[in-house]
Amino acid sequence: MYIFKTVSDLQQYLHTQKKQAKRIGFVPTMGALHRGHLNLVERAFDDSDVVVCSIFVNPTQFGEANDLDNYPRPIESDIQKLEQLGCTVLFLPAVSEMYPKDLVSPSVDLKGLDSSMEGAHRPGHFAGVVQVILRFLEILQPDFLYMGQKDYQQFAVIKYVLHLLQLKTQLVCVPIVREEDGLAMSSRNIRLSPAGRQRARLISQMLFKAKEYAATKSLEEVKKYALTFLDQHQLEVDYFTIIDGDSLENIDSFDKATTVTACTTVRIDGVRLLDNIILRESI
Repeated sequence: MYIFKTVSDLQQYLHTQKKQAKRIGFVPTMGALHRGHLNLVERAFDDSDVVVCSIFVNPTQFGEANDLDNYPRPIESDIQKLEQLGCTVLFLPAVSEMYPKDLVSPSVDLKGLDSSMEGAHRPGHFAGVVQVILRFLEILQPDFLYMGQKDYQQFAVIKYVLHLLQLKTQLVCVPIVREEDGLAMSSRNIRLSPAGRQRARLISQMLFKAKEYAATKSLEEVKKYALTFLDQHQLEVDYFTIIDGDSLENIDSFDKATTVTACTTVRIDGVRLLDNIILRESI
């Protein structure tokens, strides 16, 4: 596995690969890699000849400096995991490489896509995500960009931006990777107490049942079931919502959208756990 820390070295390598008509796949991460991240890398090899994984803890998407400072950075472990998978390239840029002083980042109107759900709880977060993804795409100009379904709002925002700017990179959404008991894999799961970890299973149980109900019941009935379930189990819910999977707007009927997604964030042991499920259609 090649490890590059500068934009110029990475671009020089990619230039030689593109001259050989190699297809470039890109997996952006902030490190602390778990099975979900590694699944993105494995999926990338289905379409790509060269897979580039980045590890960059992006300062522009953190609201509080304390969160940025405390973000885990087990870089040696991450490198070992990527090498074992056969990842082609690891890009490890410094902040000064990603955001040089003369850099002008494009301004993108997200049309409210960043105002609900995670955006309501983390103002400015998605502007930072868009900034860093566009910077990566400028540097790499990959054929494919791989993102996980678990961060559904992030996926929808980037999908919108790629379409708006008419970028050639194809966005690939990779399904959620779950633990054996259904809990969506996340770097945050290790912060749960044993009792909290047991309760966390309830989130996916609710979503799986909601999908079953969606096959035969109205959207309002599905939503009522989910909210009742969460209340009965006394879970601390930041939000549960059923949305148009493209516009992210709340909907009250399945016929209002081609893709219908149920999204939730639940707090257990003070840890925010995100999850979602596609109720109708696919993304």
